[in-house]
Order: sequence, then structure tokens, then C-alpha cells
Amino acid sequence: MRLYLVQHGEALSKEIASERQLSEKGRADVFKMANFLKEKVKVDCIWHSKKLRAIETAQIFKRVGLAKDLIEREDLSPLDPVEKFPREIAKANLDLMFVGHLPFLTSLACLLLSGNENLNLIKFYPGGVVCLEKEENWHLLWMLVPYLAEGGDRK
Repeated sequence: MRLYLVQHGEALSKEIASERQLSEKGRADVFKMANFLKEKVKVDCIWHSKKLRAIETAQIFKRVGLAKDLIEREDLSPLDPVEKFPREIAKANLDLMFVGHLPFLTSLACLLLSGNENLNLIKFYPGGVVCLEKEENWHLLWMLVPYLAEGGDRK
């Protein structure tokens, strides 16, 4: 079973857009990432938060063919608790993608990898993807940030 954790793409500031939709750069980064992964990754379902920047990010991943189903969840906001998710993920028994926010994604990854959600084991990037795999235990399989998906320099 694989779990793909995606931080939404770069969003506009609250001062510019109160709903914080994706910026032009954020949208472009997410499209680059999705296109890079479309032949390598297929998920059964994408779970995403109700925030517009996560919705737009999830829709891009779906549009390029990484998943057929999107499920909007109320419990994937930045400060939501993560302790129930190991059981929910195991019960689903699917390859899933979570599209969400920090610190939620960091806490979930740390809980799965170490049993302690308060460690800071992984650094997420806007539009980046972290892939965890479960055999007996969860382990980090790979991570990818948008500038690597295009083979360029970090900008």
C-alpha cells in the first residue's frame, strides 16, 4: 500500500485573495508535478481538504489521470489531529493521495514513520509529493519537489 502526501501548490496571499486559490506559479508547478508522475503513479482515490488551494491541486492531479475519484474531507485542515488516520488508511487498504496543508501533512508523515507526530522528519514543499509505502511498517519511499520534476534548478 502506498500513500502520497501532497502539499497544495503555492497559493495567493490572503491580502490578494481571501480564499487563497493557487497562484499562477502554484498551478504551473502542480501541472509539472502531475504530468511528471502520470505514467508512474496511479492512486485509487485522492482525499483533499475543503480549502480552495487543496481542491485546485487535487483537481489537477485527477485531470491528468492519477486518480478517478476525489473525496473532499473536513478533517484535513492545517491543524486537524492526525491520530485516527493510520487506522483509516489501513481500513481503506488502497493507494491513496492526501492533498493538504502544513503542519497536518508533516504530523501525519511523522506519526506513520515513527509513531510520534511531533517529530520533524520531512520537509514539504508547495506542490511537492512525498511517497510512503507500507509493508510491515511505513517507510519513506521517495519525495519529489516541482523543480526536480522538470529537471531544473531550484527557484
